[in-house]
Amino acid sequence: MDAEDQRAPSAGTTSASGSGHDRRATPAVYVPERRLADRRIGRNLPASVLTPPAPPPPPHLDDYASIVGRAQIDALRFLAHELRGKSIKMVNSTALGGGVAEMLNRLVPLLSELQVPAHWDVITGGNDFFEVTKAFHNALHGSAYELTQAAKDIFLMYTEQNRQRMHFDEELVVIHDPQPVGLVLSRGKTRASWVWRCHIDLSNPDRKVWDFLRPFVEQYDAAIFSSQSFARQLSIPQYLFYPCIDPLSEKNRELSDAEIQQVCDDFAIDRSRPIVTQVSRFDRLKDPVGVVKAYKLAKKYVDCQLVLAGGGASDDPEGAAVLQEVRDEAGEDPDIIILDLPPWCALQINALQRASTIIVQKSLKEGFGLTVTEALWKGKPTIAGAVGGIPNQIIHKLTGVLVHSVEGCAFQIRYLLTHPEFARTIGANGREHVKENFLMTTNVKRWLLLFRLLEQAKARMPKAA
Repeated sequence: MDAEDQRAPSAGTTSASGSGHDRRATPAVYVPERRLADRRIGRNLPASVLTPPAPPPPPHLDDYASIVGRAQIDALRFLAHELRGKSIKMVNSTALGGGVAEMLNRLVPLLSELQVPAHWDVITGGNDFFEVTKAFHNALHGSAYELTQAAKDIFLMYTEQNRQRMHFDEELVVIHDPQPVGLVLSRGKTRASWVWRCHIDLSNPDRKVWDFLRPFVEQYDAAIFSSQSFARQLSIPQYLFYPCIDPLSEKNRELSDAEIQQVCDDFAIDRSRPIVTQVSRFDRLKDPVGVVKAYKLAKKYVDCQLVLAGGGASDDPEGAAVLQEVRDEAGEDPDIIILDLPPWCALQINALQRASTIIVQKSLKEGFGLTVTEALWKGKPTIAGAVGGIPNQIIHKLTGVLVHSVEGCAFQIRYLLTHPEFARTIGANGREHVKENFLMTTNVKRWLLLFRLLEQAKARMPKAA
Protein backbone atom coordinates (compact mmCIF):
# COMPACT_ATOMS: atom_id res chain seq x y z
CA MET A 1 0.00 0.00 0.00
CA ASP A 2 1.05 3.65 -0.32
CA ALA A 3 3.41 4.84 2.36
CA GLU A 4 1.20 7.79 3.18
CA ASP A 5 -1.87 5.56 3.35
CA GLN A 6 -0.29 3.27 5.94
CA ARG A 7 -0.34 6.12 8.43
CA ALA A 8 -3.59 6.29 10.34
CA PRO A 9 -5.11 9.75 9.80
CA SER A 10 -5.25 12.15 12.67
CA ALA A 11 -8.29 13.29 14.22
CA GLY A 12 -33.40 30.14 -18.62
CA THR A 13 -35.17 27.44 -19.19
CA THR A 14 -33.17 26.99 -22.35
CA SER A 15 -32.70 23.30 -23.21
CA ALA A 16 -30.10 21.52 -25.28
CA SER A 17 -30.81 21.13 -28.96
CA GLY A 18 -29.49 18.24 -30.97
CA SER A 19 -28.17 15.04 -29.46
CA GLY A 20 -25.49 12.45 -29.77
CA HIS A 21 -26.23 8.84 -30.58
CA ASP A 22 -27.12 6.79 -27.52
CA ARG A 23 -25.61 3.38 -28.09
CA ARG A 24 -26.37 1.88 -24.69
CA ALA A 25 -28.72 -1.03 -24.24
CA THR A 26 -31.72 -0.79 -21.93
CA PRO A 27 -30.35 -0.08 -18.45
CA ALA A 28 -30.45 -3.00 -16.06
CA VAL A 29 -29.41 -3.78 -12.53
CA TYR A 30 -26.83 -6.46 -11.88
CA VAL A 31 -27.26 -8.14 -8.53
CA PRO A 32 -25.41 -11.45 -8.06
CA GLU A 33 -27.62 -14.43 -7.25
CA ARG A 34 -28.49 -14.46 -3.55
CA ARG A 35 -29.88 -17.03 -1.26
CA LEU A 36 -31.63 -14.65 1.11
CA ALA A 37 -35.12 -13.74 0.00
CA ASP A 38 -34.88 -10.25 1.45
CA ARG A 39 -32.06 -9.48 -1.02
CA ARG A 40 -34.66 -9.63 -3.81
CA ILE A 41 -32.87 -12.00 -6.13
CA GLY A 42 -32.39 -10.65 -9.64
CA ARG A 43 -34.77 -7.77 -9.18
CA ASN A 44 -34.97 -5.49 -12.23
CA LEU A 45 -34.90 -1.73 -12.05
CA PRO A 46 -38.31 -0.39 -11.04
CA ALA A 47 -40.47 1.34 -13.65
CA SER A 48 -39.92 4.64 -11.89
CA VAL A 49 -36.25 4.39 -12.84
CA LEU A 50 -36.72 3.21 -16.41
CA THR A 51 -39.13 6.01 -17.23
CA PRO A 52 -37.68 9.53 -17.42
CA PRO A 53 -39.40 11.77 -14.85
CA ALA A 54 -40.83 15.13 -15.75
CA PRO A 55 -38.03 17.64 -15.17
CA PRO A 56 -38.62 19.85 -12.14
CA PRO A 57 -38.80 23.58 -12.79
CA PRO A 58 -35.36 25.17 -12.57
CA PRO A 59 -34.72 27.11 -9.38
CA HIS A 60 -34.56 30.89 -9.42
CA LEU A 61 -31.67 32.95 -8.15
CA ASP A 62 -33.51 33.96 -5.00
CA ASP A 63 -33.88 30.28 -4.08
CA TYR A 64 -30.14 30.12 -3.41
CA ALA A 65 -30.13 32.97 -0.89
CA SER A 66 -30.81 30.65 2.04
CA ILE A 67 -27.69 28.67 1.14
CA VAL A 68 -25.11 31.27 0.04
CA GLY A 69 -26.56 34.46 1.50
CA ARG A 70 -28.45 37.40 0.01
CA ALA A 71 -25.24 39.39 -0.59
CA GLN A 72 -23.96 36.86 -3.14
CA ILE A 73 -27.22 36.97 -5.08
CA ASP A 74 -27.14 40.77 -5.15
CA ALA A 75 -23.53 40.66 -6.38
CA LEU A 76 -24.55 38.47 -9.33
CA ARG A 77 -27.25 40.94 -10.36
CA PHE A 78 -24.76 43.79 -10.14
CA LEU A 79 -22.20 41.96 -12.30
CA ALA A 80 -24.84 41.07 -14.90
CA HIS A 81 -26.18 44.62 -15.24
CA GLU A 82 -23.67 45.76 -17.89
CA LEU A 83 -24.16 42.52 -19.84
CA ARG A 84 -27.94 42.64 -20.19
CA GLY A 85 -29.03 41.68 -23.66
CA LYS A 86 -25.62 40.28 -24.63
CA SER A 87 -25.91 36.58 -25.39
CA ILE A 88 -23.83 33.46 -24.79
CA LYS A 89 -23.74 30.22 -26.77
CA MET A 90 -22.51 27.06 -25.03
CA VAL A 91 -21.61 23.97 -27.07
CA ASN A 92 -20.65 20.50 -25.82
CA SER A 93 -20.82 16.89 -27.02
CA THR A 94 -23.75 15.36 -25.14
CA ALA A 95 -27.04 16.54 -23.68
CA LEU A 96 -27.23 13.73 -21.12
CA GLY A 97 -24.60 12.01 -19.03
CA GLY A 98 -21.53 13.56 -17.48
CA GLY A 99 -20.79 16.61 -15.39
CA VAL A 100 -20.59 19.11 -18.26
CA ALA A 101 -24.19 18.49 -19.32
CA GLU A 102 -25.34 18.68 -15.70
CA MET A 103 -23.63 22.04 -15.20
CA LEU A 104 -24.97 23.53 -18.43
CA ASN A 105 -28.46 22.37 -17.57
CA ARG A 106 -28.38 24.69 -14.53
CA LEU A 107 -26.02 27.43 -15.71
CA VAL A 108 -27.98 28.34 -18.85
CA PRO A 109 -31.29 29.17 -17.08
CA LEU A 110 -29.56 31.18 -14.35
CA LEU A 111 -27.68 33.34 -16.86
CA SER A 112 -30.90 33.89 -18.77
CA GLU A 113 -32.68 34.94 -15.58
CA LEU A 114 -29.97 37.58 -15.16
CA GLN A 115 -31.00 38.90 -18.61
CA VAL A 116 -27.84 37.53 -20.20
CA PRO A 117 -29.50 35.21 -22.75
CA ALA A 118 -27.73 31.84 -22.85
CA HIS A 119 -28.22 29.11 -25.43
CA TRP A 120 -26.93 25.54 -25.38
CA ASP A 121 -26.25 23.42 -28.45
CA VAL A 122 -24.88 19.89 -28.81
CA ILE A 123 -22.74 18.56 -31.63
CA THR A 124 -23.83 15.44 -33.50
CA GLY A 125 -21.82 12.61 -34.99
CA GLY A 126 -21.77 8.94 -35.79
CA ASN A 127 -20.18 6.09 -33.87
CA ASP A 128 -16.94 6.57 -35.78
CA PHE A 129 -16.68 10.19 -34.61
CA PHE A 130 -17.32 9.41 -30.95
CA GLU A 131 -14.90 6.47 -31.03
CA VAL A 132 -12.22 8.86 -32.30
CA THR A 133 -13.03 11.57 -29.77
CA LYS A 134 -13.10 9.03 -26.93
CA ALA A 135 -9.63 7.92 -28.02
CA PHE A 136 -8.56 11.59 -28.10
CA HIS A 137 -9.99 12.04 -24.60
CA ASN A 138 -8.00 9.10 -23.23
CA ALA A 139 -4.85 10.21 -25.08
CA LEU A 140 -5.09 13.72 -23.65
CA HIS A 141 -5.25 12.08 -20.24
CA GLY A 142 -1.95 10.39 -21.07
CA SER A 143 -2.97 7.01 -22.53
CA ALA A 144 -1.00 5.65 -25.49
CA TYR A 145 -2.68 6.23 -28.85
CA GLU A 146 -1.49 5.96 -32.43
CA LEU A 147 -2.95 9.00 -34.19
CA THR A 148 -3.76 8.13 -37.81
CA GLN A 149 -4.72 10.25 -40.78
CA ALA A 150 -8.05 8.40 -40.89
CA ALA A 151 -8.81 9.55 -37.32
CA LYS A 152 -7.95 13.14 -38.23
CA ASP A 153 -10.17 12.96 -41.33
CA ILE A 154 -13.14 11.66 -39.31
CA PHE A 155 -12.68 14.43 -36.74
CA LEU A 156 -12.46 17.13 -39.41
CA MET A 157 -15.40 15.74 -41.41
CA TYR A 158 -17.84 15.85 -38.49
CA THR A 159 -16.43 19.20 -37.37
CA GLU A 160 -17.32 20.63 -40.77
CA GLN A 161 -20.79 19.06 -40.67
CA ASN A 162 -21.48 20.67 -37.29
CA ARG A 163 -20.08 24.02 -38.47
CA GLN A 164 -22.47 24.00 -41.40
CA ARG A 165 -25.40 23.17 -39.12
CA MET A 166 -24.73 25.74 -36.40
CA HIS A 167 -24.95 29.52 -36.25
CA PHE A 168 -22.86 31.71 -33.97
CA ASP A 169 -24.68 35.03 -33.60
CA GLU A 170 -23.90 35.60 -29.92
CA GLU A 171 -21.37 37.91 -28.25
CA LEU A 172 -19.66 35.02 -26.41
CA VAL A 173 -19.19 31.45 -27.68
CA VAL A 174 -17.99 28.82 -25.20
CA ILE A 175 -16.87 25.46 -26.58
CA HIS A 176 -16.58 22.68 -23.99
CA ASP A 177 -13.87 20.02 -24.29
CA PRO A 178 -12.02 18.55 -27.31
CA GLN A 179 -14.92 17.03 -29.26
CA PRO A 180 -16.24 20.36 -30.64
CA VAL A 181 -12.95 22.31 -30.44
CA GLY A 182 -12.76 22.64 -34.25
CA LEU A 183 -15.90 24.78 -34.36
CA VAL A 184 -13.56 27.74 -33.84
CA LEU A 185 -12.95 27.61 -37.60
CA SER A 186 -16.24 29.57 -37.80
CA ARG A 187 -14.84 32.38 -35.69
CA GLY A 188 -13.91 34.66 -38.59
CA LYS A 189 -17.55 35.00 -39.61
CA THR A 190 -18.72 36.13 -36.14
CA ARG A 191 -18.44 39.12 -33.81
CA ALA A 192 -18.13 36.87 -30.77
CA SER A 193 -15.38 36.30 -28.28
CA TRP A 194 -14.50 32.58 -28.34
CA VAL A 195 -13.50 30.61 -25.24
CA TRP A 196 -12.41 26.97 -24.99
CA ARG A 197 -13.47 25.38 -21.70
CA CYS A 198 -11.41 22.24 -21.05
CA HIS A 199 -12.76 19.93 -18.34
CA ILE A 200 -10.13 17.19 -18.66
CA ASP A 201 -6.65 16.65 -17.22
CA LEU A 202 -4.12 17.99 -19.74
CA SER A 203 -1.11 17.75 -17.47
CA ASN A 204 0.51 14.93 -19.50
CA PRO A 205 -1.20 14.65 -22.91
CA ASP A 206 -0.19 12.42 -25.77
CA ARG A 207 2.08 14.68 -27.79
CA LYS A 208 0.74 13.86 -31.27
CA VAL A 209 -2.92 14.29 -30.30
CA TRP A 210 -2.19 17.54 -28.47
CA ASP A 211 -0.13 18.84 -31.41
CA PHE A 212 -3.11 18.12 -33.67
CA LEU A 213 -5.60 19.93 -31.42
CA ARG A 214 -3.48 22.82 -30.17
CA PRO A 215 -3.73 24.90 -33.40
CA PHE A 216 -7.50 24.91 -32.92
CA VAL A 217 -7.16 25.92 -29.25
CA GLU A 218 -4.84 28.82 -30.06
CA GLN A 219 -7.47 30.39 -32.32
CA TYR A 220 -9.63 31.08 -29.25
CA ASP A 221 -9.52 34.27 -27.23
CA ALA A 222 -8.97 32.34 -24.00
CA ALA A 223 -8.78 28.85 -22.53
CA ILE A 224 -10.19 27.75 -19.18
CA PHE A 225 -8.93 24.80 -17.11
CA SER A 226 -10.14 23.12 -13.92
CA SER A 227 -6.78 22.92 -12.16
CA GLN A 228 -3.53 24.87 -12.15
CA SER A 229 -1.62 21.74 -13.20
CA PHE A 230 -3.59 21.44 -16.46
CA ALA A 231 -2.32 24.70 -17.98
CA ARG A 232 -0.35 24.32 -21.22
CA GLN A 233 2.13 26.43 -23.16
CA LEU A 234 -0.34 28.49 -25.19
CA SER A 235 -0.31 31.81 -27.01
CA ILE A 236 -3.68 32.82 -25.51
CA PRO A 237 -4.70 33.80 -21.96
CA GLN A 238 -5.60 30.96 -19.59
CA TYR A 239 -8.01 31.05 -16.64
CA LEU A 240 -8.80 28.76 -13.72
CA PHE A 241 -12.49 27.89 -13.27
CA TYR A 242 -13.51 25.21 -10.80
CA PRO A 243 -16.52 23.15 -11.94
CA CYS A 244 -19.52 23.22 -9.65
CA ILE A 245 -22.67 21.51 -8.45
CA ASP A 246 -26.16 22.90 -8.02
CA PRO A 247 -27.26 22.42 -4.39
CA LEU A 248 -30.92 22.66 -5.43
CA SER A 249 -30.83 20.08 -8.22
CA GLU A 250 -32.46 16.66 -7.88
CA LYS A 251 -29.00 15.17 -7.39
CA ASN A 252 -28.04 17.46 -4.52
CA ARG A 253 -31.17 18.75 -2.77
CA GLU A 254 -32.02 17.62 0.72
CA LEU A 255 -34.01 14.36 0.88
CA SER A 256 -36.27 12.95 3.53
CA ASP A 257 -35.33 9.66 5.16
CA ALA A 258 -38.39 8.09 3.54
CA GLU A 259 -37.11 9.05 0.07
CA ILE A 260 -33.70 7.59 0.83
CA GLN A 261 -35.22 4.39 2.21
CA GLN A 262 -37.44 3.91 -0.83
CA VAL A 263 -34.46 3.99 -3.18
CA CYS A 264 -32.52 1.57 -0.98
CA ASP A 265 -35.51 -0.78 -0.94
CA ASP A 266 -35.77 -0.59 -4.73
CA PHE A 267 -32.14 -1.67 -5.09
CA ALA A 268 -32.07 -4.19 -2.20
CA ILE A 269 -29.51 -2.23 -0.19
CA ASP A 270 -29.39 -2.98 3.54
CA ARG A 271 -29.07 0.31 5.46
CA SER A 272 -28.39 -1.52 8.72
CA ARG A 273 -24.87 -2.36 7.47
CA PRO A 274 -22.08 -0.05 6.26
CA ILE A 275 -22.38 1.00 2.61
CA VAL A 276 -19.38 1.95 0.47
CA THR A 277 -20.39 3.62 -2.80
CA GLN A 278 -18.75 4.83 -5.98
CA VAL A 279 -20.90 6.84 -8.39
CA SER A 280 -19.40 7.29 -11.85
CA ARG A 281 -19.68 6.29 -15.45
CA PHE A 282 -18.37 2.82 -16.22
CA ASP A 283 -15.10 4.17 -17.54
CA ARG A 284 -11.65 2.62 -17.08
CA LEU A 285 -10.25 5.95 -15.93
CA LYS A 286 -12.73 5.87 -13.01
CA ASP A 287 -11.24 2.45 -12.07
CA PRO A 288 -14.43 0.68 -10.96
CA VAL A 289 -12.57 -2.66 -11.15
CA GLY A 290 -9.98 -1.25 -8.73
CA VAL A 291 -12.80 -0.24 -6.38
CA VAL A 292 -14.08 -3.83 -6.34
CA LYS A 293 -10.57 -5.07 -5.54
CA ALA A 294 -10.20 -2.51 -2.73
CA TYR A 295 -13.56 -3.53 -1.28
CA LYS A 296 -12.54 -7.20 -1.30
CA LEU A 297 -9.36 -6.40 0.62
CA ALA A 298 -11.21 -4.25 3.17
CA LYS A 299 -13.98 -6.83 3.55
CA LYS A 300 -11.48 -9.22 5.13
CA TYR A 301 -11.43 -6.94 8.18
CA VAL A 302 -14.71 -4.96 8.22
CA ASP A 303 -18.27 -5.76 7.26
CA CYS A 304 -19.64 -3.64 4.41
CA GLN A 305 -21.55 -3.63 1.15
CA LEU A 306 -20.30 -2.12 -2.11
CA VAL A 307 -22.55 -0.15 -4.44
CA LEU A 308 -21.26 0.81 -7.89
CA ALA A 309 -23.80 3.13 -9.47
CA GLY A 310 -23.29 4.61 -12.88
CA GLY A 311 -24.12 4.46 -16.52
CA GLY A 312 -22.83 5.79 -19.79
CA ALA A 313 -22.96 8.86 -21.99
CA SER A 314 -23.80 9.21 -25.65
CA ASP A 315 -20.22 10.27 -26.47
CA ASP A 316 -18.60 7.27 -24.68
CA PRO A 317 -18.64 3.99 -26.64
CA GLU A 318 -16.63 1.97 -24.07
CA GLY A 319 -19.16 1.86 -21.24
CA ALA A 320 -20.66 -1.57 -21.97
CA ALA A 321 -17.25 -3.26 -22.11
CA VAL A 322 -16.15 -1.69 -18.82
CA LEU A 323 -19.44 -2.67 -17.16
CA GLN A 324 -18.81 -6.30 -18.12
CA GLU A 325 -15.29 -6.11 -16.68
CA VAL A 326 -16.76 -4.89 -13.40
CA ARG A 327 -19.31 -7.70 -13.36
CA ASP A 328 -16.58 -10.26 -13.98
CA GLU A 329 -14.48 -8.89 -11.12
CA ALA A 330 -17.48 -8.83 -8.76
CA GLY A 331 -18.21 -12.49 -9.39
CA GLU A 332 -20.83 -13.98 -7.09
CA ASP A 333 -20.30 -11.71 -4.07
CA PRO A 334 -23.83 -11.05 -2.73
CA ASP A 335 -22.75 -7.75 -1.17
CA ILE A 336 -21.66 -6.10 -4.42
CA ILE A 337 -24.53 -4.26 -6.07
CA ILE A 338 -23.86 -2.90 -9.55
CA LEU A 339 -26.42 -0.46 -10.92
CA ASP A 340 -26.36 0.52 -14.59
CA LEU A 341 -28.59 3.56 -14.39
CA PRO A 342 -30.03 5.74 -17.14
CA PRO A 343 -28.83 9.35 -17.11
CA TRP A 344 -32.02 10.80 -15.61
CA CYS A 345 -31.63 9.00 -12.25
CA ALA A 346 -30.46 12.07 -10.35
CA LEU A 347 -32.81 11.47 -7.44
CA GLN A 348 -31.66 7.86 -7.09
CA ILE A 349 -27.99 8.92 -7.14
CA ASN A 350 -28.73 11.53 -4.48
CA ALA A 351 -30.39 8.94 -2.25
CA LEU A 352 -27.59 6.40 -2.74
CA GLN A 353 -24.97 8.97 -1.78
CA ARG A 354 -26.93 10.05 1.29
CA ALA A 355 -27.43 6.43 2.37
CA SER A 356 -23.72 5.69 2.08
CA THR A 357 -21.34 5.38 4.99
CA ILE A 358 -18.33 6.18 2.80
CA ILE A 359 -18.09 7.43 -0.77
CA VAL A 360 -15.19 6.50 -3.04
CA GLN A 361 -13.97 8.04 -6.30
CA LYS A 362 -10.87 6.03 -7.15
CA SER A 363 -10.11 7.75 -10.44
CA LEU A 364 -6.85 7.12 -12.28
CA LYS A 365 -7.26 10.35 -14.26
CA GLU A 366 -9.79 13.07 -13.58
CA GLY A 367 -10.55 16.51 -14.88
CA PHE A 368 -12.20 17.52 -11.62
CA GLY A 369 -14.55 14.85 -10.34
CA LEU A 370 -17.97 16.35 -9.61
CA THR A 371 -19.02 13.12 -7.90
CA VAL A 372 -16.44 14.04 -5.27
CA THR A 373 -18.05 17.48 -4.94
CA GLU A 374 -21.47 15.85 -4.56
CA ALA A 375 -20.19 13.50 -1.87
CA LEU A 376 -18.53 16.31 0.09
CA TRP A 377 -21.65 18.47 -0.15
CA LYS A 378 -23.62 15.68 1.49
CA GLY A 379 -21.15 15.60 4.37
CA LYS A 380 -19.87 12.12 3.53
CA PRO A 381 -16.34 10.96 4.37
CA THR A 382 -14.79 10.61 0.93
CA ILE A 383 -11.86 8.60 -0.41
CA ALA A 384 -10.54 9.63 -3.82
CA GLY A 385 -7.61 9.20 -6.15
CA ALA A 386 -4.98 11.93 -5.83
CA VAL A 387 -5.26 12.89 -9.49
CA GLY A 388 -6.39 15.78 -11.65
CA GLY A 389 -8.58 18.35 -9.95
CA ILE A 390 -9.51 16.12 -7.01
CA PRO A 391 -6.77 17.53 -4.70
CA ASN A 392 -8.38 20.96 -5.15
CA GLN A 393 -11.40 19.48 -3.38
CA ILE A 394 -9.90 16.97 -0.97
CA ILE A 395 -7.29 18.35 1.37
CA HIS A 396 -5.79 15.13 2.69
CA LYS A 397 -7.04 14.23 6.18
CA LEU A 398 -8.95 17.52 6.42
CA THR A 399 -11.81 17.41 3.88
CA GLY A 400 -11.32 13.77 2.85
CA VAL A 401 -8.52 11.31 2.16
CA LEU A 402 -6.44 10.84 -0.98
CA VAL A 403 -5.08 7.49 -2.20
CA HIS A 404 -2.77 6.24 -4.93
CA SER A 405 -3.49 2.50 -5.08
CA VAL A 406 -5.97 -0.30 -4.54
CA GLU A 407 -4.25 -1.15 -1.26
CA GLY A 408 -4.35 2.45 -0.07
CA CYS A 409 -8.06 2.66 -0.88
CA ALA A 410 -8.73 -0.57 1.03
CA PHE A 411 -6.81 0.72 4.05
CA GLN A 412 -8.80 3.95 4.14
CA ILE A 413 -12.12 2.11 3.83
CA ARG A 414 -11.13 0.00 6.80
CA TYR A 415 -9.86 2.99 8.79
CA LEU A 416 -12.92 5.20 8.24
CA LEU A 417 -15.34 2.40 9.07
CA THR A 418 -13.53 1.78 12.36
CA HIS A 419 -13.03 5.49 13.25
CA PRO A 420 -16.49 7.04 12.85
CA GLU A 421 -15.67 10.25 14.74
CA PHE A 422 -12.83 11.10 12.36
CA ALA A 423 -15.10 10.18 9.44
CA ARG A 424 -17.77 12.60 10.65
CA THR A 425 -15.22 15.39 11.08
CA ILE A 426 -13.80 15.22 7.56
CA GLY A 427 -17.35 14.89 6.21
CA ALA A 428 -18.41 18.14 7.87
CA ASN A 429 -15.23 19.90 6.71
CA GLY A 430 -15.82 18.74 3.16
CA ARG A 431 -19.30 20.22 3.06
CA GLU A 432 -18.00 23.64 4.14
CA HIS A 433 -15.25 23.47 1.52
CA VAL A 434 -17.84 22.92 -1.21
CA LYS A 435 -20.04 25.72 0.08
CA GLU A 436 -17.15 28.17 -0.14
CA ASN A 437 -15.79 27.15 -3.55
CA PHE A 438 -17.80 24.78 -5.72
CA LEU A 439 -21.48 25.82 -5.87
CA MET A 440 -23.34 26.98 -8.98
CA THR A 441 -23.65 30.58 -7.80
CA THR A 442 -19.85 30.89 -7.67
CA ASN A 443 -19.65 29.46 -11.20
CA VAL A 444 -22.16 32.01 -12.50
CA LYS A 445 -20.06 34.76 -10.94
CA ARG A 446 -16.91 33.56 -12.72
CA TRP A 447 -18.66 33.48 -16.10
CA LEU A 448 -20.04 36.99 -15.63
CA LEU A 449 -16.61 38.35 -14.69
CA LEU A 450 -14.95 36.70 -17.69
CA PHE A 451 -17.67 37.92 -20.06
CA ARG A 452 -17.22 41.48 -18.82
CA LEU A 453 -13.45 41.19 -19.21
CA LEU A 454 -13.74 39.94 -22.80
CA GLU A 455 -16.26 42.64 -23.71
CA GLN A 456 -13.96 45.33 -22.32
CA ALA A 457 -11.03 43.92 -24.30
CA LYS A 458 -13.15 43.90 -27.44
CA ALA A 459 -14.12 47.53 -26.89
CA ARG A 460 -10.45 48.54 -26.67
CA MET A 461 -9.57 46.94 -30.00
CA PRO A 462 -9.06 49.40 -32.90
CA LYS A 463 -11.90 49.57 -35.37
CA ALA A 464 -11.27 47.92 -38.72
CA ALA A 465 -10.73 50.40 -41.53
